[in-house]
Amino acid sequence: MITYEWLYILSGIFFAIWALLSALDRSNGKRWGNAAFWGLLAGSFLFGSHIGDFANGVLVLALVAIAGVGRLGRSDPPTTTLEERLELSELKGNRLFIPALIVPFVAVVGTLAYNYTPLSGTGLFEPRRETLLLFAIGVLVALVVAMAWLRPPALAPAQEGRRLLDSIGWAAILPQMLAALGAVFALAGVGDIIGSLAGQVIPEGSVILTVIVYALGMAIFTMIMGNAFAAFPVMAAAIGIPLLVQAYGGNPAVIGAVGMLAGFCGTLLTPMAANFNIVPAALLELDDQNGVIKQQVWTAIPLWVCNIAIIYIGGFLLWT
Repeated sequence: MITYEWLYILSGIFFAIWALLSALDRSNGKRWGNAAFWGLLAGSFLFGSHIGDFANGVLVLALVAIAGVGRLGRSDPPTTTLEERLELSELKGNRLFIPALIVPFVAVVGTLAYNYTPLSGTGLFEPRRETLLLFAIGVLVALVVAMAWLRPPALAPAQEGRRLLDSIGWAAILPQMLAALGAVFALAGVGDIIGSLAGQVIPEGSVILTVIVYALGMAIFTMIMGNAFAAFPVMAAAIGIPLLVQAYGGNPAVIGAVGMLAGFCGTLLTPMAANFNIVPAALLELDDQNGVIKQQVWTAIPLWVCNIAIIYIGGFLLWT
């Protein structure tokens, strides 16, 4: 059976390769910092399931220390030249997107084929993990296709991956860290504390005010943690389930789904959502690192207001 552990091992191998290439890159004055950072991350994927919580915590603190003292630097490894890329773009045109499209194609088609054919009885994949595992398989298929079709230098994929990671820096792992923070908050009972405070402030029986506080909490906690999936367990435990669903009898599907959308409005407004807001600015080399966020403000606010209306109307008025 192919399990999540296989995916961890695959990710660890990639990070280990990038760590080794970083150590060998004499053109990067901070090569040892890069090598240590990506090497530790490789270790977390390869051995994290076996070394215990304390060792994983120490590893995370080491990653924070390396990034905090500024030991990460950008690299510019040689792969294909600008002239070669321009020549390929003119020759291949939009067909260059084929490898990128292979990844979601394998994930979607593979998931449907596995779940709705006799293949589901083979037990090939870990239950409920088929899509992510097939996504990883799609990446490998796309890599093989691209190498066979474009014939770049053998190390081009690894070097380009390293260049991209070094351009993003520590922000590349911020979503993973923040998702873990959300789980810690939930286990620490932060949702119960917020629910208790909300119960003291919100007038009893005020559905619309409860909806506003729920949507506002989803947006704010998402801005703090950079991830609506991390904010949801906290706000669901605080307000969504005990008040909106159990006390007021709201539609749980609407409250859950649209509550997540309210959280996504917070995603548009925070640098903590690095993969959405900081990484694009870094890759595009924008002068203003918050330029993406500033352009999204006037989309996020009206959308958040609309989410409140949808939860109230769809979750209560039309539900009851």
